[in-house]
Amino acid sequence: MRSTRATAAVARLNQRSESRHYLMVMTSGSLFVLRERQEGGDKDVSEALGLDDFVRFVDVTGPQKAPRITRNDAAFAKQLVRKS
Repeated sequence: MRSTRATAAVARLNQRSESRHYLMVMTSGSLFVLRERQEGGDKDVSEALGLDDFVRFVDVTGPQKAPRITRNDAAFAKQLVRKS
């Protein structure tokens, strides 16, 4: 099913943003709309987008997860910095 990538992107967004709840709506033209659930009703966050554009939009929306840095990555980055 085409909407699997979009559904997974919205699930990741809901995990990142604890105080808000987002949902995905698929239009009859196979376009996707991101909505935020609020007390008074749902509010459109995006316009109708194609699958790739929708997934990109959802991935940059909301708080971003900090990249995981291992001890080895930190040591390597430290070695790359020139010494003064």
